[in-house]
Amino acid sequence: MSTDTDTHDEVVTHARVRVVDMPAQAGRLALITLDNDRDHTRPSTFGPGGLTSLNEALDSVMQMRDLAAIAVTGKPFIFAVGADLSAMGRVNDPAIIKQFAHFGHNVMRRLGEMSVPTFAFVNGAAMGGGTELALHCDYRTMSTGAAGMSLPEVFLGLVPGWGGAFLLPNLIGPADALQVIIANPMQQNKQLRPKDALKLRVVDALFEPAEFLEESIRWAAGVVSGTIAVARPEPDRESWDAIVDIAHGMVDSRLHGATPAPYRALDLVRAARTATRDEGFAAEDDALTDLVMGEDLRASLYAFDLVQRRAKKPAGVPDKSLARRVSKVGIVGAGLMASQLALLFAKRLEVPVVMTDLDAERVASGLAYVREDLAGQVAKGRLTQDKANRLAALVTGDTDKDDFADADFVIEAVFENLDVKRKVFAELEGIVPETCVLATNTSSLSITAMAAGLQHPERVVGFHFFNPVALMPLLEIARAERTDDATLATAFAVGRQLKKSCVLVKDAPAFVVNRLLTRFLGEVTRAVDEGTPFEVADRALEPLGLPMSPFSLLELVGPAVAFHVSETMVAAYPERFYASENMRKVVDAGLKSILVTGADGAASVDPQVAALYVLGDAPLTEDQVRERALLALADEVRRMLDEGVVAAAQDIDLCMILGAGWPFWLGGITPYLDRSGASERSTGQRFLAHGVASVPVG
Repeated sequence: MSTDTDTHDEVVTHARVRVVDMPAQAGRLALITLDNDRDHTRPSTFGPGGLTSLNEALDSVMQMRDLAAIAVTGKPFIFAVGADLSAMGRVNDPAIIKQFAHFGHNVMRRLGEMSVPTFAFVNGAAMGGGTELALHCDYRTMSTGAAGMSLPEVFLGLVPGWGGAFLLPNLIGPADALQVIIANPMQQNKQLRPKDALKLRVVDALFEPAEFLEESIRWAAGVVSGTIAVARPEPDRESWDAIVDIAHGMVDSRLHGATPAPYRALDLVRAARTATRDEGFAAEDDALTDLVMGEDLRASLYAFDLVQRRAKKPAGVPDKSLARRVSKVGIVGAGLMASQLALLFAKRLEVPVVMTDLDAERVASGLAYVREDLAGQVAKGRLTQDKANRLAALVTGDTDKDDFADADFVIEAVFENLDVKRKVFAELEGIVPETCVLATNTSSLSITAMAAGLQHPERVVGFHFFNPVALMPLLEIARAERTDDATLATAFAVGRQLKKSCVLVKDAPAFVVNRLLTRFLGEVTRAVDEGTPFEVADRALEPLGLPMSPFSLLELVGPAVAFHVSETMVAAYPERFYASENMRKVVDAGLKSILVTGADGAASVDPQVAALYVLGDAPLTEDQVRERALLALADEVRRMLDEGVVAAAQDIDLCMILGAGWPFWLGGITPYLDRSGASERSTGQRFLAHGVASVPVG
């Protein structure tokens, strides 16, 4: 599925046909290859032109005599990635969308209704309509080198609209189909790896990339000749509805009706149990038309564009030619965060990484974490044993920072205390080379203050990761008052090597994500302190469908960390940030969690926490808590833009999407605050003035 917005002109995917003689005298195979000749860097997509080309290719195949099979494959590394959604998002006439959806069905279904067996040779990435094209075929092979396979439509506020919602559950059963159609998109658009696609029986065979096409044709010959049999158990139709009911409950507990797409997908999968092919495809046409005309797709396109475009070309970054080479990395600390960093640097940069800590026991614990993680990846088939051994050998540890004497990049991950971090940097400055970058993973402290007193404050930079380090894509790179261009360029170069989406932020308290989350959580905890029941405050933001509720977020961060950040923000902005005295008591009592999970799986406040709270007598309703939180967010965003914390509102949106899991179908925090009216109610103006392109609705 493509949402490319470089141009309004369709980059047409061409379907070309050649005839191949299959081995073992199995007969002739018509091979259709999908390719985008205009730009090899862009994936093949299906607009009207691409569908027409495929349709014409199928017409020509139908005229051929003595064919034993038909197959479709893609250009190198790409099978196909579905519809060009940017074009669909610009259409305001539902009749046109309905016609396009129907045309796609009519073209692709031909592959499932031929008089000879049809095969999809999935040689590379297959997403959305590309996966659906493969599902229309009778059999599927996949390259072990393919980037993945998915139906990501729900992630963007849509449903699989070219057969996926009907064909997949009837192929692999409703439970596994709902994993692909709903659960995976809601897990940061998770892709099916080739081995997972085989395990789920979405594909029938895997072959190595070097001889993928030849092996696929040989396998197809075996199927045609009958020497290879493909067994497919019939889906359990007796428990079908019960499975969909369970999935509906899980979706509702997560989204609370905040977006319609998953619910429409559930309806389609439920109906697929008894629907005919015509009925199933017609229902997909109707659902797709309704959802394309809704606001969630428009919002998703804006969010997708940020992630695909602005994240790859961050604003305000010095020329990459200024970046220095990094051939060795030092990490101060060997705790959980430091160990995660060591593993990431070793895997992505493949250079020596040295961890240090106060004693040998802590260092040993950090090294053990690295080895255990690598062993786990070997067990899951994600790394070979040889590769894991080489990565493990790159990570060493010591109690002596003299090992940093030849490091090019050193990052500290010690206790979040300004004096401690200043002491670390002062010690490092006497050890590392003058050109070595000194980075801090602080989440809220002043980097300028951290660098004060150093002989070379210009080489200190903020390098703020999010936990868990391996999974969270955002990296906030903070420029202090005296950070020079070479240091900043090196930081961004390293961030790109780490495969993180980097955003340049000003050295302001808590940067972007933590600043907004702390303001937001402050309003929720203030409401509880004033007398609002925990459960009411925790449910207040449910209509937004955020990844987790306020107290679940506090649980994830940890009371001590969250309270420490709130104190930092109150010190910086006492007039609007809030540090709960009740939360202080929780931290002082040494309690590590806020929530407990009952036998029914529902989370509630830990009685030990509730017992410590002294509540006021001014409770709020859910609507009032939500309004207070949204107005506070709008106010803080406006202040951040006025302060120049980031270059534009798009950067705040990008940070919240990648660092806080802000849903794509909300379209970024600033467009949502505009659409909900919170920006005008809070500040008297919309954020469009700061350069956010309008996100059309309806």
